[in-house]
Amino acid sequence: MKLILCAINAKYIHSNLAVYDLKAYAEAHLSETTNQKPYEILIREFTINNQMEQILDSLYMEQADVIAFSCYIWNIEYVLNTVRELRKVAPKVRIWLGGPEVSYRALSVLEQELGVELVMIGEGEKTFADLCQGKQPEDVKGIAYRDGEGKLCLCQEQEYVCMDEIPFVYHNLEEFSNRILYYESSRGCPFRCSYCLSSIDKRVRFRSLSLVFEELQFFLKHKVPQVKFVDRTFNCDKQRARAIWKYLTEHDNGCTNFHFEIAADLIEEEDIEVFRRMRPGLIQLEIGLQSTNEKTISEIKRTMDLEALRRTVAAIKSLHTIHQHLDLIAGLPYEGYERFAVSFNDVYEMQPDQLQLGFLKVLSGSYMETMTKEYGLEYRSQAPYEVLQTKWITFEEIIKLKRVEELVERYYNTGQFTNTLSFVVPKFESPFAFFTRLAEFYEKHHWFGLEMKRMDRYTRLRTFLLENVTVDQKELDKKLLIDLYAREKCKTRPSWATLLEEDRRRLAPYYKKEEGNYIHLEPMEDGYIRFDYRNKDPLTNNAKIERVII
Repeated sequence: MKLILCAINAKYIHSNLAVYDLKAYAEAHLSETTNQKPYEILIREFTINNQMEQILDSLYMEQADVIAFSCYIWNIEYVLNTVRELRKVAPKVRIWLGGPEVSYRALSVLEQELGVELVMIGEGEKTFADLCQGKQPEDVKGIAYRDGEGKLCLCQEQEYVCMDEIPFVYHNLEEFSNRILYYESSRGCPFRCSYCLSSIDKRVRFRSLSLVFEELQFFLKHKVPQVKFVDRTFNCDKQRARAIWKYLTEHDNGCTNFHFEIAADLIEEEDIEVFRRMRPGLIQLEIGLQSTNEKTISEIKRTMDLEALRRTVAAIKSLHTIHQHLDLIAGLPYEGYERFAVSFNDVYEMQPDQLQLGFLKVLSGSYMETMTKEYGLEYRSQAPYEVLQTKWITFEEIIKLKRVEELVERYYNTGQFTNTLSFVVPKFESPFAFFTRLAEFYEKHHWFGLEMKRMDRYTRLRTFLLENVTVDQKELDKKLLIDLYAREKCKTRPSWATLLEEDRRRLAPYYKKEEGNYIHLEPMEDGYIRFDYRNKDPLTNNAKIERVII
């Protein structure tokens, strides 16, 4: 019999670790218990950018006996629509669902989706292996199912799987060519953040360090571009995290990047010493700060030492070897528009490499979901269930923050306006005031929602600044040009940056001698700035910049 594990990812570069874990664990389990495998297990991955028709056609042509879908907030609508259409043309195929988007509302999903036979609840390795072994649903833990008479049944919870029992899934790297590899060295989280499903899994379990080192060495040996650890709080065990960071430092292959989600206030001086020895770009850190409002932090059941976090972010930034990504969430309790502006300014002052402005998502099964009435929390009915308004923030204010988010992405997180922003943001009341004023300017000109070329972003920022703040135009143009050419050698100059014929003649022989495709020389009032694109900063990807006299 043929069983398809179907993953619909957010982007092509993503891969779905869950379906590979299920397949590997089930096949290892079956080989130990029986000589016959009831199912041939295959994996099929798509993205939400695929046409629904394409996904339906492909799955239908598989002529599978069972199709099991991996469900998340980013793909649940695609999954359910595919299931409904598939049921029309392949009524005999059995449909299973699993994943966080259905685990905590399994019975309601079965009630609404008549084409679904069963839902796997929680982590699925043992449950899926039992199903693949041919056990009857009533004999399988960790599922909700529809019996032969259509009655909905809920089985008892499945035991946690031992992390060391899950096989390593990346032996054949050809399957993951040009894609990010996800790696799991632990499950569960010691923290109880009310918006997060990881808070439900109260027992933190770890993969043995010896096994982790062996598998990390595989990535290093094969020089994969990037590995993202999916551990919810990687450094909740500080000594264990430090041991892994030391291993990566001592065995660095010069090219692989490792991504970790951490609690920055748990970082100690010993960790900073390890970071100090790292190659620039070896690791990157995602830090879920969410808010700097103590009342908000307490209400969402987070534990955070804000001052310790500030010191850690500053210490890491001073090394200039590690990309730091700080997260904020809008729509949390006790944080209205004005107080969120304070959190934004606090994080901006830390100058992370990326400032992620996200919006609260009310996930099924989370504590936040139980507090919607008390918080006056309204959220979208469809995935990703994003906040619309609360007692503290209006929908109109959420819309304003959405516009700020878009401009933070364009002007801050791209890293293409670093010099300009450093020059002009202090001229405004606050960083948040700068972005809100810029958003109002964009709205006035109806620029939101439009495709925008890179040069347009510079020109429109320049226009906004000249109209809205007192600034030296020559100095502003200098900063903009440095940012413009730092990332790449532009084929055309902006209309507001003329080049004197004298400079053209002077630079022509220099370009010829210096292989002009790889450098750019920008005339300034005190000489020239040379951009060398052969020698780029490993963190910012900007060219090496130096002043020269010609």
